[in-house]
Amino acid sequence: MDKEHDTRSGLLTERLILRRWREADRIPFRSMNADVRVAEFLSRARDAASSDALMEGIETHFDVHGFGLFAVELRESVEIGWRLAAEYWGKGIATEAAREVLRYGFEDVGLNDVVSFTVPANVRSRAVMERLGMVRNTLDDFDHPGLPEGHALRRHVLYRLDCQSWARGLRG
Repeated sequence: MDKEHDTRSGLLTERLILRRWREADRIPFRSMNADVRVAEFLSRARDAASSDALMEGIETHFDVHGFGLFAVELRESVEIGWRLAAEYWGKGIATEAAREVLRYGFEDVGLNDVVSFTVPANVRSRAVMERLGMVRNTLDDFDHPGLPEGHALRRHVLYRLDCQSWARGLRG
């Protein structure tokens, strides 16, 4: 399979297209962000305006930096989001998508390291990070600056993967 490297057209895996956001993504993204199951380890479920602002902010980040949070589309049907709709949990989609994003970040963008973070209780996301070879150093854990002191989801754990470790994992 030929991999495309232009984020406008998308990154490809066997089952997925990781791509920039489209106007048609707005309604399903709103629905996903309003789902309390998806928002369990985020600061809150989002209303339509907040979801739209998030999508626009992601696209601005792509425009400024050349990378960002991808929309994920199943090749045989469409489902978007870096946050996955609950019906797609447990199918390996997050791991598959993250592997391709790591490849893109290290090989195409030339990043030296990549980080990922979540709240300590989000064991599903932490398991994905660990499957990817990401490592947690407890000294990197932090309180999310966007959440008030005392908020149940304020504490975050940070995982990191550097390019050299990622490349070793490909050969190992």
